[in-house]
Amino acid sequence: MNVLNFVHAFFSDSAHWHGYDGIPQRLLEHVRYSALALVLAAAIGLPVGLLTGHTGRGGNALAFIATAARALPSFGLLVLIVVLMGFGLLPVMIPLVVLAVPPILVTTYEAVRTVDPSPVDAARGMGMHESRILFQVELPVALPLILSGLRSAAIQIVSTATIAAYVSLGGLGRYIVDGLYQRDYEKVVGGATLVAVLALVTLALFWVAGRVAVSPGVRRRRDPASTR
Repeated sequence: MNVLNFVHAFFSDSAHWHGYDGIPQRLLEHVRYSALALVLAAAIGLPVGLLTGHTGRGGNALAFIATAARALPSFGLLVLIVVLMGFGLLPVMIPLVVLAVPPILVTTYEAVRTVDPSPVDAARGMGMHESRILFQVELPVALPLILSGLRSAAIQIVSTATIAAYVSLGGLGRYIVDGLYQRDYEKVVGGATLVAVLALVTLALFWVAGRVAVSPGVRRRRDPASTR
């Protein structure tokens, strides 16, 4: 039985569409875990990245922190936290947030640092406050790159949130973990397919967000092909 047959058998089984273990329920759980982790990571990474990018201080420290955080294995960190704190949602959130903060932090820093200094200097010459310069001059130009960091973090979270199933929580990882335990490879392939589809949907949502949030002038400047 090939992979396509496994996929067809999984999604055509009506039992997988109802109840506490149904696809809608598991998908909703996975989205909740992923959204919460992304919000927490953004709450940490965006302010720090914006501040350090605007001031130009702390770049080396950010690079060190990002490298160290990326070196941590998410599953290993999850096991360690569960040993120390027990089961629950918090032990799952910590490794997901640790995974997602570095791309948000570093990309936000680089996005602000690479803004053309000419309008920034002009704003300072006009007497604008530093906070207004950051949010009204630098942020609109840096937004496409900042969104790319958020997109990268979101994809990593969606792909890694399957670890929640290892500590008895729900989500799409339930199909993978339970399927491996039961040697039900139809369920394993179905769960992996759902995670992949959710990752693609996440990519599409960030593309739409970029089209809506980024001004056309900035988009044209970032995309040389659009000016041809």
